[in-house]
Amino acid sequence: MPKHGKKFRDAAARVPEEQQQLASAVDIVKDLSFAKFDETVEVAVRLGVDPRHADQIVRGTVVLPHGTGKTARVLVIAQGEKVKEAEDAGADYVGVEYVQKIKDGWFDFDVAVATPDMMGQVGQLGRILGPRGLMPTPKAGTVTFDVARAVGEIKAGKIEFRVDKTGNVHAPIGRVSFTGDQLTENLTAFMENIVRARPAAAKGRYVRGVTVSSTMGPGVAIDANLYART
Repeated sequence: MPKHGKKFRDAAARVPEEQQQLASAVDIVKDLSFAKFDETVEVAVRLGVDPRHADQIVRGTVVLPHGTGKTARVLVIAQGEKVKEAEDAGADYVGVEYVQKIKDGWFDFDVAVATPDMMGQVGQLGRILGPRGLMPTPKAGTVTFDVARAVGEIKAGKIEFRVDKTGNVHAPIGRVSFTGDQLTENLTAFMENIVRARPAAAKGRYVRGVTVSSTMGPGVAIDANLYART
């Protein structure tokens, strides 16, 4: 079993035992960051749902107020006037020809958007893009005729979240180089969307644990009682 390095152990030893408020947790994560690169700050939320049941799947999207610190590469699969609309909105790749490119093994993009009229062709990519989390879907707002809005939101910091098979949701909320206020506002926006996404079938305590960490650093627990009514 691999052992943590000395820097991680030193940082972990400084994590308070008591659960934190949002702002204090973010400040601790920033303070304990030790990597030489600009680490991503991530949140992990443990939910009281059973993802084996379709009516307890938690998924959604949120536009983080300050983005993630990474500019997403956006592919738009469209034709006609929607091509220029996507290009004007800042899409990195636009066109129908990318369907074949993906079949040939091209994946140099972070988010794919498609217009509804193209889903006959894009649907053929389900087995390729699905496992990678890149398949356009109406629920994520990535199957739409309003490609300008979709591209704009993604470039502004829109992320998609989905509960995994263990009942947890993971998402990036920024970088260590962000200010504490920026990270706190991003985290607040994310948690508000998690709460709104609660399935009607979920019983009992919904938000059971929230932990924030940097890429290389230890996790800092946030007071779960903040969401006791959810």
